[in-house]
Amino acid sequence: MKTDLSKILSVSGQHGLYRYLAQARGGIIAEALADGKRTVFDVRNRITTLADISIFTDEGEMKLADVFLALQKALDGKEAPSSKAADADLKAVFKKAVPTYDGDRFYVSHMRKIADWYNELLKYASFDFETEEEQPAEA
Repeated sequence: MKTDLSKILSVSGQHGLYRYLAQARGGIIAEALADGKRTVFDVRNRITTLADISIFTDEGEMKLADVFLALQKALDGKEAPSSKAADADLKAVFKKAVPTYDGDRFYVSHMRKIADWYNELLKYASFDFETEEEQPAEA
């Protein structure tokens, strides 16, 4: 099954990733990838789709989907270091996966978050991402 990153959400202040399910009055209904628990987030929550996130590189910006695929290739499909790993370990993994990342604007805190997201997608989704052409047109 393909993963649609435009339906995978990161919610500020919440741990883990969520799958968008439906619009609700004053917010959205989402399901945690890890345990399937459904939650209603209101308009005050800062919600971002993973499809909207990019990292800074020396050549410009790199979409998160491409970062995940580069990590998967660099790690041979294995888990990324934990977000509690040493800074040097995370930097080494990202240097191997995305050698052109901009060290002045792409911080270790970002690497920790992306490593956690990568591991969660590895466990509960797939890295076979839907492309914009494959996504159904919304009415």
